[in-house]
Amino acid sequence: MIDIAIIDYGMGNLRSVSKALEHVAPDKNVVVTSDPTQIDAAGRVVFPGQGAMPDCMRELDARNLRAAVIAAAASKPFLGICIGLQLLFEHSEEGNTVGLGILPGKVKRFAMQDMHDAQGNKLKVPHMGWNQVYQSQAHPLWAGIEDGSRFYFVHSYYVEPVDSGLVAGFSEYPSRFTSAVARDNIFAVQFHPEKSQHDGLKLLSNFVHWNGNS
Repeated sequence: MIDIAIIDYGMGNLRSVSKALEHVAPDKNVVVTSDPTQIDAAGRVVFPGQGAMPDCMRELDARNLRAAVIAAAASKPFLGICIGLQLLFEHSEEGNTVGLGILPGKVKRFAMQDMHDAQGNKLKVPHMGWNQVYQSQAHPLWAGIEDGSRFYFVHSYYVEPVDSGLVAGFSEYPSRFTSAVARDNIFAVQFHPEKSQHDGLKLLSNFVHWNGNS
């Protein structure tokens, strides 16, 4: 039995995600896979990724994984990470790319003209490094994690949900942006929990024990 399937569509180093999950759930069978049948059979699914959205969508379809991702997001505990969050939405400004359309909304680039802090210092894009995440709603995956805890980010684009009720967490760079979303059995984050030390591992541990209800 596959307890946790990590979807491999050739985008990003998935070893760190796998090792982090194995660390918090040593008794679970964690598999990195590009096989749709294994994804369908898994008890829960992690959808990570790094890179450009057009490349990610192309590789997802080249491996015939679109249907498996959509089915998993509809039926079992599902965790999206970084690009795995952005791909869930309808459209991205990055390459004018159509996403999976599982969640309503779009993906936007940080506007260069807005990239300065309160003191007028220029901020860089991509947004890279540690930043606080403020919890917009109670959720089982936030259990044991203090509001405003810091997580590790690497991204130039962010999601803008149509429905504010989807927002589970937000961060500031320099303006507020959505850094976590939740709906039913889906929880997805812009940051990298596998690179976020104690609080990131706690979120992954919460996911391993989550039944998919918010």
